[in-house]
Amino acid sequence: MRRINTLIIGAGQAGLAMSHCLTERAVPHAVLERGEVANSWKADRWDSLRLLTPNWQSRLPGHRYGGADPDGFMSMPEVVQFLETYAAASQTPVETGVRVAALTAGYGGFYVETDKGSWLARNVVVATGACAVAAVPGFAHAVPGSVDQLTPLAYKSPQQVRPGGVLVVGGSATGLQLAAELHAAGHEVILSTGEHIRTPRHYRGRDIHWWMEATGLHATPVTEVDDVERVRRLPSLQLIGSSTPKFTDLSALQARGVEVVGRLATVQDGVAKFSGALANHCALSDHKMNRLLDALDTWAEASGPAGLPPPERFAPTRVPPLPRLSLDLRSGRIATVLWATGFRPDHRWIDLPVFDRKGRLVHDNGAVAPGLHVLGLPFMRRRNSALIDGVGKTPGTSPTPSFATDKAARPERTQHHDH
Repeated sequence: MRRINTLIIGAGQAGLAMSHCLTERAVPHAVLERGEVANSWKADRWDSLRLLTPNWQSRLPGHRYGGADPDGFMSMPEVVQFLETYAAASQTPVETGVRVAALTAGYGGFYVETDKGSWLARNVVVATGACAVAAVPGFAHAVPGSVDQLTPLAYKSPQQVRPGGVLVVGGSATGLQLAAELHAAGHEVILSTGEHIRTPRHYRGRDIHWWMEATGLHATPVTEVDDVERVRRLPSLQLIGSSTPKFTDLSALQARGVEVVGRLATVQDGVAKFSGALANHCALSDHKMNRLLDALDTWAEASGPAGLPPPERFAPTRVPPLPRLSLDLRSGRIATVLWATGFRPDHRWIDLPVFDRKGRLVHDNGAVAPGLHVLGLPFMRRRNSALIDGVGKTPGTSPTPSFATDKAARPERTQHHDH
């Protein structure tokens, strides 16, 4: 059995950022990764995907984007290169191709069992990401066997989707992007959506993420949120990694020929049944967008830079007059259902009493238990905790884990990172 002060599970942006900070503090540690550095970006993303945040916002402790296109959006190979460069520059002590099988309590720390041997670690940081498993509804088993089923973790390009119609379930960023791509490739596409968050890609001449950062919205801490669990489950903004269109929303998809229907409530006897609340969901999304724009305008008036273009408002989301309420999946019209219904972490290997009744890992600003921390989950400490820019933001609004400032283990440091 190998012994170490701190073990980090996962070598994505979160695990690499934590490793960099521990190296700065001379904390002995190792990083275990089931595949390669940035493995999820390599293996679990579709070919055309780009980051939804602009390049200038790709910042990690000791590392940031330095290319010639700060207002562009990285492709997946570029994200992988960005993280591989970071790992090499930080001399990250990563062991790749190591799959963790179990995490249990041990004498003086935690036992970590892997397919390459076991460890005893005083501290463990779980940095395996928020999108490890596709969240598919339980009634997916009722989809007829003649219809293919895919998730975004398995989807790569339209070429793998057989001819025929596609029902895309989910109206957040992933669902909209894949619906647009499949329709452009010649598939009939029906998009089913419930709650969603409409927002312009750019507003008053600046990217929406510039506004989120400048106004402090990205840095909103969990202490300022009334219902933390609700905001952690909010859908992602309806954006794509491009500055060309102002909107990639339900109206834009309908203009291209995509049919939009309400939330998929269930599948019974091979028939998909949709909610009749599409108009209500669209009206609520428009209301939230306008409330956000009001807040941005208020900030711009009081504190914004000079020379901003005037405020803008946009037409309401287009809603079909009579959206369909059912679709027979046995008719042959639909060949594929693509479940863009969100993701969840995979913590099944953690054999400790640290979960709530719904199986979710319980943590307080990333602290799960003494010596056990999680990193990179949505709204973990702040609104942008799951973004590349958020996992290691400086200066932090919360203290670093205790083991990163233990005077007995490392030299005194004064600068803290939010990780």
